[in-house]
Amino acid sequence: MNKSKEELINRILEKGTEDIVGKKELRKKLEEDEKLTVKLGLDPTGKDFHLGHASMLWRLRFFQELGNKVVFIIGDFTAKIGDASDKQEMRDRVTDKEIKENMKDYEEQLEKILDMDKVEVRYNSEWFNDFRLEELIPLAMEFTAQQMIRRRNFKKRWEEEKPIGLHEILYPLLQGYDSVAIEADVEIGGFDQLFNLKTGRKIQKFYGQNPQIIITSEMLYGLDGREMSTSWGNTVNITDNPKEMYGKILSLKDDLIMNYFNLCAFYSEKELERIKKDLKKKNPKEVKKELARAIVSLYHGEEDAEKAEKEFEKIFEEGGVPDDMPEINIEKEKIGALNLVHATGLVDSKSQSKRLIKQGAVKINGEKIKDWKKDIEVVDGMVIKIGKKRFAKIVKK
Repeated sequence: MNKSKEELINRILEKGTEDIVGKKELRKKLEEDEKLTVKLGLDPTGKDFHLGHASMLWRLRFFQELGNKVVFIIGDFTAKIGDASDKQEMRDRVTDKEIKENMKDYEEQLEKILDMDKVEVRYNSEWFNDFRLEELIPLAMEFTAQQMIRRRNFKKRWEEEKPIGLHEILYPLLQGYDSVAIEADVEIGGFDQLFNLKTGRKIQKFYGQNPQIIITSEMLYGLDGREMSTSWGNTVNITDNPKEMYGKILSLKDDLIMNYFNLCAFYSEKELERIKKDLKKKNPKEVKKELARAIVSLYHGEEDAEKAEKEFEKIFEEGGVPDDMPEINIEKEKIGALNLVHATGLVDSKSQSKRLIKQGAVKINGEKIKDWKKDIEVVDGMVIKIGKKRFAKIVKK
């Protein structure tokens, strides 16, 4: 990003930061060019990194550019327990097979943000596969059950008489031990992980290490205003293609626009003030277009961002169709509307196809079809549109 030392330090300490434990100490170390070991750990409970993860990964990148050692820990062991920091009920157990499948592309995704030649990737199974019970017991004796239960989400579950697993109580200890294993000077995490991160400081003291500095990031909300979660389908993933990423940003709730400019597009304070003024005098959709261009450019480049914007405008504002859409070969001269929609592969079942047709969500060459029994004459190049975003073209061979 070719930022000055002062700008990089500011981005680390101020940009999108919820809290820093040891802020003055960290500023002093950065200004004096003390080389630090900076840690971020993520459990492979999903396949894709979303923009919420990316906001923390960019902070790692800024540490990198100041010459610090970055350690990315893949929690292939701790994923079997699952971090309860933001959960209102126990997670389902993740199998070894699922963990292996989830994390297979992680390093490729990390390359979108980090200089991987300067990243130490570690798996916490390295130390936990041989971790003995006699090591865990004295560590557990440093904490009380009350300390664990009083944390916000456990307290709520206790009051609602929802189960709290004993394994969940152990999770902060294991995350804290990760910091011991790599002798972390700094750990980055989400604001909801503050309890775990502080636990890491105490565990480092137990093992005679200096306690790590903690940086927690502001919450980046999902597109619908809830916590960003793959299970809710409200994420923007850094693996999304440019068109998909652009379209998702345009669907963002208006009151989250500033949140995304600040945490995802890295606008300066001066630029953010301009955006605030724009939101008062412009249609929020126009402001979101700028946001979408900025974010897509960050992960795919300006040229792909421009192409994504033109495609969006062509389809959603000018009533056009995408240049690239799935092609379906149908040899019949006529086919029922229900079977035609199902043949596109864009819907899960014939019952869903029937429901969409009856709702008026299906157009064939621009004409709305509401009779699912209607016979459709099959014409080469015919376009089927389902809802606002799904298209398929018929090709007769």
